[in-house]
Amino acid sequence: MLKITTAANGEVVIKLSGRMDAENVGELEKLVSKEANDRPITLDLTDLTLVDQDAVSFLKRCQANSITLKNCPAYIREWMTIEGKPPEEA
Repeated sequence: MLKITTAANGEVVIKLSGRMDAENVGELEKLVSKEANDRPITLDLTDLTLVDQDAVSFLKRCQANSITLKNCPAYIREWMTIEGKPPEEA
């Protein structure tokens, strides 16, 4: 189960806690686009405990769109790094 908490004070911080999977990606995409109104967005991943492939793809897209990933666990960073590489490079 994923818990989503938002706070806005010049920038939008979306804190994600728990497990994030494909079922959550659509909801998060809507939330991010709703909050984007020319304000910086940060996803705080401190309490994110488990992700699946769809969640990693979403986080990678966020990062490519200048959304800050704060406190991203090392295993997620590693997964994001190898995602998209050809099998012989991964």
